[in-house]
Amino acid sequence: MQTQLAPEYSATPEGQEVEAILRKCVHCGFCTATCPTYQLLGDELDGPRGRIYLIKQVLEGQQPTRATQQHLDRCLTCRNCESTCPSGVQYGHLVDIGRKIVDQQVERPLGERLQRWALKEGMNSTLFAPALSLGRAVRGLLPEALANKVPAAQESGPWPTREHARKVLLLAGCVQPAMMPRINYATARVLDAVGVQTVIAEQAGCCGAVKFHLNDQEGGKAQMRANIDAWWPLVESGAVEAIVMNASGCGATVKEYGHLLRLDAQYADKAARISALTRDLSELLPAMLPELVSRLKDQIQLPKAPVAYHPPCTLQHGQQLRGGVEAGLRELGFDVRVARTESHLCCGSAGTYSVLQPELSHQLRDRKLAALDEAFAPARPAAILSANMGCIVHLQNGTEVPVMHWVELLDRSLSAA
Repeated sequence: MQTQLAPEYSATPEGQEVEAILRKCVHCGFCTATCPTYQLLGDELDGPRGRIYLIKQVLEGQQPTRATQQHLDRCLTCRNCESTCPSGVQYGHLVDIGRKIVDQQVERPLGERLQRWALKEGMNSTLFAPALSLGRAVRGLLPEALANKVPAAQESGPWPTREHARKVLLLAGCVQPAMMPRINYATARVLDAVGVQTVIAEQAGCCGAVKFHLNDQEGGKAQMRANIDAWWPLVESGAVEAIVMNASGCGATVKEYGHLLRLDAQYADKAARISALTRDLSELLPAMLPELVSRLKDQIQLPKAPVAYHPPCTLQHGQQLRGGVEAGLRELGFDVRVARTESHLCCGSAGTYSVLQPELSHQLRDRKLAALDEAFAPARPAAILSANMGCIVHLQNGTEVPVMHWVELLDRSLSAA
């Protein structure tokens, strides 16, 4: 794609990055066929190719409009288009830059500004946990889009206390400890079972994704730097062998610290090392399997029916990790099935998207659940598994089938054994 950026952008790092990305695009349209919002709306401007043209026009000097902003808002940033693209267009980076520039020129309505501020500040606040408790108490009085984000309280069980020579860092997350604490505890127990100790740096907080993707990019980067500072003593000393993520949305972000902070002289090298050490929990599963198989395979209490698995976009497209969870669980004896069609499509959660774009989000959720149901018809799965808290909460709002993280099912089975 030929470009002619406006002078105010052409010499900036962002402009140069945009130009490099745009010039890889060959207009083929393969991305359009796998874009969830294009499939729902049928509008070229609500697909990757159309949004690429919109961003190109803005950086070439055309004034963006409220419609431009809305087309970019409707993007889930699922990055399915990146998996499809034969030219390697880094659409995720492009849309982050495009949204930032458009928001600088197009003022949002007051209601939207307040909603987005509440999300990016509230989800990172120390008041989130008590607010969640209050939300559970008055859930029936809340607007549907907000009530759907308030899951029932969980019992997490004990944290393992054994010391091991092998240690990994775990990012607890900003909302996961309050909303779904069982995921972190289950992760620690499963790792403990194979001789790996889970360490949490208390000073580490949100991965930065919430603020960054709500266009408070500097606020998001500040959180990234804070996490690096919290982890660095353990990383620099070699006390931990990896930084483990059990929320694939966080993992996709932390793996990009090196890119996002590459222009920061103080943090660039540290950020690159942090990204290189970061692993999704599923990436540890192959090394865990021999011991799990030899010690526990014949004792694991398996569900009475097969289970469904929904691979999050941040895992299969953002991190380009596919098939690992299913293969690992099957080796342990679980009957795991994915949707026969559309397993590559987003469930509609996409971080804060389900609050900001509830209509589209719910359509995608119901479409995803229908595809999973079809794989089990006329029966139902014992559970639906995923690898990202946002997907789990979102899907659970549309089905009576239990939805959980795959590590929770493994932890439950090991505990029974």
